Amino acid sequence: MGFGLTTYVTSDFSLHSLTSATGVMSSIIGGLTKLPLAKLIDIWGRPQGYMVMVGCLTLGLIMMAACNGVELYAAAQVFYWVGQNGTDYVVSVFVADTSHLKNRGLMFAFLASPYIITSWVTGPLATAYLGIEMVDGVPVVAGIGWRWAYGSFAIITPIIALPLFALFQYNYKKAEKAGLMPVRESNRTFMQSVKYYLVEFDAFGLLLFIAGLALFLLPFNIYSYQPDGFASPMIICMIVFGVLFLIGFAFWERFGAAVTFIPFHLLKDRTVMGANLMAAVIFFGFYMWNGMFFSFLQVVPGLTFTEATYIGNIYSIGSCLWSFAAGGIIAYTGRFKAQALYFGVPVTILGAGLMIQFRQPDVNVGYIVMCQIFIAFAGGTLVITEQIAVMAATTHQYVAVVLAVQYMFSSIGGAIGQTVSTAIWTGTFRDNLLRFLPATELPNVDLIYQDLVQQLSYPVGTPERLGIQAAYGESQKWQLTAAVASLSLLFPCVLAWRNYQLKDHKQVKGTVI
Repeated sequence: MGFGLTTYVTSDFSLHSLTSATGVMSSIIGGLTKLPLAKLIDIWGRPQGYMVMVGCLTLGLIMMAACNGVELYAAAQVFYWVGQNGTDYVVSVFVADTSHLKNRGLMFAFLASPYIITSWVTGPLATAYLGIEMVDGVPVVAGIGWRWAYGSFAIITPIIALPLFALFQYNYKKAEKAGLMPVRESNRTFMQSVKYYLVEFDAFGLLLFIAGLALFLLPFNIYSYQPDGFASPMIICMIVFGVLFLIGFAFWERFGAAVTFIPFHLLKDRTVMGANLMAAVIFFGFYMWNGMFFSFLQVVPGLTFTEATYIGNIYSIGSCLWSFAAGGIIAYTGRFKAQALYFGVPVTILGAGLMIQFRQPDVNVGYIVMCQIFIAFAGGTLVITEQIAVMAATTHQYVAVVLAVQYMFSSIGGAIGQTVSTAIWTGTFRDNLLRFLPATELPNVDLIYQDLVQQLSYPVGTPERLGIQAAYGESQKWQLTAAVASLSLLFPCVLAWRNYQLKDHKQVKGTVI
């Protein structure tokens, strides 16, 4: 529901072309906080880490409901996705703690299974909140609005999360009573503890990395809003300081950090590094073609909000369903590399490549559905196999850390993908509108460029709507071409993996699945 609503939030503030850009900071920070979270749940415990993340998620929802501009909405997205991804991560670690490696892919598939149901609910639910009605051929938002959509879930989310917290806490206390939990006595003062954890979490390195990535990537999202574009002093300063911060991070990690933020010793393994790079490439390619997909479905094929949500959620539904098959094959054979190499990678590239031809005006939407099914099934395979790969290459002691590192790579890849997607869109879409719109509508080009509702206000079949549809098709060709080119890098990533036999791996003890 959230992504569909984002297009209406940015349109409300007349900044529809920044739809993808709102997620850049949340992708960066959400991914990089996994490593501190991995240490935090080892120190505080799984239940405490889980509830901190639920609190962060809820705060993000409250901020989104109350925001008065795209800037605050983007900040709210940071809190929301840090919390959302953090809760998923804690539960993933719990599943890894309680399952045999060969069955872990199947357990991760069960973990993702709620998306099979919720994906069907989000469209009608968001439509009910927005209450979009056609008045004289013009779409009008007549419901209680997107603010109440976020506000309602700010109430629902913590209530739904409490039962799992209670289960976590119950088992945590049982482990404590059984003497299975390590006793931690630091004998430090408060200030000594603050200093200790700042060093342990490499807070300075984390700050340098986040600031460097943000300052380097954000200019490519906002340059078109500056009078001089890339020649604007602000844009130049952001890029220069971003590069300097990233260089400073590298020097700090090499020469200054007592505890490095990134566990470089784990990245030396070719399987771990190949799987992590694969995660980054998958998310880069995904956000390249998915950035304006929801708007495209409403403007070009002329689908309703609910219909667009159904097609937009094919990836979630299909990948979750197929992950059961992928996990089952791994559990039966004990192998995972062949699935990724001979099915996941080529079918992903096939689906994205076909969309270059089919995501155009006057093409039956069924072909788009077909492409989404290809990508969904392949994605279900790749996500499961990349997670199994990093866990198979390490001992159980490092499972939480390697999963956190993989989340970090995927989030950075997603942030770069959103950045490149937005840069292509802002650099081409307005020019294409000028190229295809009737001369009578050229004075309104900026309003059309920035407002999805305005784009939808022109009836299907009119010269204005045909011009907008043609502009969408031309701009998306470049986004999809970049996606396919990047996805070709998946082959060497998978070839780098060792072909482990998981039935021979004994990582965990006790009662496991």
